Amino acid sequence: MLRATAALLLLLALALGAAAQAGVSTHPAAEGSCAFGLCHSGEAAAAVDDAHRGPAGVLEIPQRFLMGPGPANAHPRILAAQSLPLLGHMHPPFLAIMDEIRQGLRYLFQTSSNYTLLASGTGHAGMEMALANLVEPGDTVLVGVNGIWGARAADMAERLGGKVVTVEVPAGRSISLQQLTEAVEKHSPALLFLTQGESSTGVLQSLAGVGELCRARGALLLVDTVAALGGVPFLADAWGVDAVYTGSQKCLSAPPGAAPLMLGPRAVARLRGRTTKVVSYNWDLNLVGNYWGWDEPAPRTYHHTGMVSMWYAVREALALVAEEGLPAMWARHAAAHAQLWEGLRALGLEPFVEDPKDRLTTVNTIKVPEGVDWSALSRHAMERYSVEISGGLGPTAGKVWRVGLMGYNARPANVELVLAAFRSGLALQGYRPAVGAAAS
Repeated sequence: MLRATAALLLLLALALGAAAQAGVSTHPAAEGSCAFGLCHSGEAAAAVDDAHRGPAGVLEIPQRFLMGPGPANAHPRILAAQSLPLLGHMHPPFLAIMDEIRQGLRYLFQTSSNYTLLASGTGHAGMEMALANLVEPGDTVLVGVNGIWGARAADMAERLGGKVVTVEVPAGRSISLQQLTEAVEKHSPALLFLTQGESSTGVLQSLAGVGELCRARGALLLVDTVAALGGVPFLADAWGVDAVYTGSQKCLSAPPGAAPLMLGPRAVARLRGRTTKVVSYNWDLNLVGNYWGWDEPAPRTYHHTGMVSMWYAVREALALVAEEGLPAMWARHAAAHAQLWEGLRALGLEPFVEDPKDRLTTVNTIKVPEGVDWSALSRHAMERYSVEISGGLGPTAGKVWRVGLMGYNARPANVELVLAAFRSGLALQGYRPAVGAAAS
């Protein structure tokens, strides 16, 4: 009897499987049936629509060399960390990993501040979290604009109720300390926002003297380092930076999905002294900070489910930074930048950023010569070499190529691959540099 029953069940299972493969629904559709327990909810069971069923099969991803402005290729050790078993987001072993991340961020930002964490999101999340916590309605917010990131910060600050004023310079230039001083003295802002590495234009913004200026005038200094941190020097405490954020997917060599952030003592005092609630529950650092241990020895409380595997990746990224050391890391990026431009000069290509001191080593902007189709060269680089070479963005759209040298990608072999793609792509278009056109 048992064998007969088992045989019937096997035949039924095979029939159901065959029907499913043929696209025939095998689910009861009669109203009031108890399929899936729906008789307890009062809802009618209906046939499952398989028209959009999928995906199916094992995911396959082509290998690409991501030599654009980001994301960059992730370090294999970091990718491997994401395959480790999940922990609960309030389990003590996971909270210990969060503590390691906070410590690693203090080294990365070069700060003694205890107020470091990861925002659950990309660099935009870091931008919005910082602004949402430090700007109250009616605050004057001064934003330096020399590309799209200043423009976006201005937009966000305005949405938060800030009275936004800008100090703007043409794309390809940095903002001088004199210009900033004049703007701060004129507008008396509660907060000054600057982008250290403007990836849309390839500009490195000097922060020399800006922290002292802000302290003298009672303003907070907030810096975006998404495209720069880890690739160029950044010393939060020594430079008087009050708040800073970055992204995981650039010089840290991790996947997109985390935004490291730091508040210094003056920024924390501004946060604690707010007269209005932070407009976003999701980004409220009074709450998120407690989850990360900012209020210790008070117990940590649940705010949201931490991005467990992503935090593993950032922990491993910070371990790699600590093992290499920041001075060596900065030197490696500078060497890759010099190697790239030596090769580009030989091809007669010129930098978009005219002043050498304003050139960002991590995202290099290269003028598109007259008569050259920038997009055709980028397509050729991808099709033949599997190399991403990006076009311009915002004010540089159609004017430049952008080559990223960040984190795991800032290596001699990758630079040579990029140069080979340029050499081949330019030759296909019959480009010949004019005499004396080499970049300075």
